[in-house]
Amino acid sequence: MFESLELLAPDAIIGLIAECRNDSRDKKVDLGIGVYRNAAGETPVLDVVKQAEQRLVDSQASKSYIGSAGPADFNTVMRDMTFAGSVTNERVAMLQTPGGSASLSVAAGVVLRAMKGATLWVSNPTWANHIPLLGEAGLEMKVYDYYNAKRHSLDFDPMLETLRAIPRGDMILFHASCHNPTGIDPDEEQWRTIADIVVERELVPVIDMAYQGFATDLDTDAFVIRQLASQVPEMIVCNSCSKNFGLYRDRVGILLIMTVDSRTRDIVQSQADNYVRTVYSMPPDHGAAVVSTILHDDGLHADWIVELEEMRGRLRDMRVLLRDALRTRAPGHDFSHLVRANGMFSFLGVSAEKVESLKRDHAVYMVDSSRINVAGITPTNVDHIADSIAAVL
Repeated sequence: MFESLELLAPDAIIGLIAECRNDSRDKKVDLGIGVYRNAAGETPVLDVVKQAEQRLVDSQASKSYIGSAGPADFNTVMRDMTFAGSVTNERVAMLQTPGGSASLSVAAGVVLRAMKGATLWVSNPTWANHIPLLGEAGLEMKVYDYYNAKRHSLDFDPMLETLRAIPRGDMILFHASCHNPTGIDPDEEQWRTIADIVVERELVPVIDMAYQGFATDLDTDAFVIRQLASQVPEMIVCNSCSKNFGLYRDRVGILLIMTVDSRTRDIVQSQADNYVRTVYSMPPDHGAAVVSTILHDDGLHADWIVELEEMRGRLRDMRVLLRDALRTRAPGHDFSHLVRANGMFSFLGVSAEKVESLKRDHAVYMVDSSRINVAGITPTNVDHIADSIAAVL
């Protein structure tokens, strides 16, 4: 049966993680992995998560199935945190999903039931898994201009030109904040301009929000969602709890599909429930129960906001730390874009050859595009990182 299959190379990032893990050099640094890390290089379990888990251990009476759409208390509180009343609840279909990736996958499945051959436009560049994940699902994938690699900035005018040429009715994917891989986001005025074009071209927005709270705060990071909610009839939002709750391995996400009215909402909900039933049947409960416990408890909610601020602040501090270290070591090069970017990721802005030299000669690991995860920077390794970068420039 399987003789026709060929051995595939490992995912680039997963392969890089393994290569770094097997490196025996003392000063090795992993700037490729896509998770948050604290100053000790660890991906911690948040204190509020531990408290919520203990409450569940003490109170949860069953591990029975929870239904294809997941628990209503989780879905409702996540809907409210995402939309904040910018759309009436009767228009939103909701499904808890196994992480943000499953949210995107289910969204693609439902869209293709509604319109075979649908086209989705994604930014150039975008998250490495967007195109294979959504393209393999059956969507036709196209790209729009987004990033100017020479200026390390949003390529706004070419972006608008591309958007104005997209055929009416096509779908377009935006990163709500903390654009992966560039870290460069439109500001609010730019988002308003983008939203006007989406309305004018009758495009269907798909918003991937994997980092709510990692750029500015929970509300600001959802600005484009709430802006569009008041202007468009339909929208898809895929939200993840992996980063802002640190629930990576628990796979917690939500799919929110905004429709024109409650009748259409019910139809979409039935189709989404049915699609999930044919794929993974039921979502896992534990992570969603943790999130719901935190967001429904005033004390835990407040403590979570503090921990979220600490994670966001560390990412900003590490950006400044590396920028300042490179100023003194590579004065002829401009790394100011590191502090203009948001969230965990940025392009360093060096060639693939220099990336290979950083890995081979200095044990500093990043993907070939020079995307770095600033959470891999610490006060104890920043000098080695900066010295290594300066050495290969």
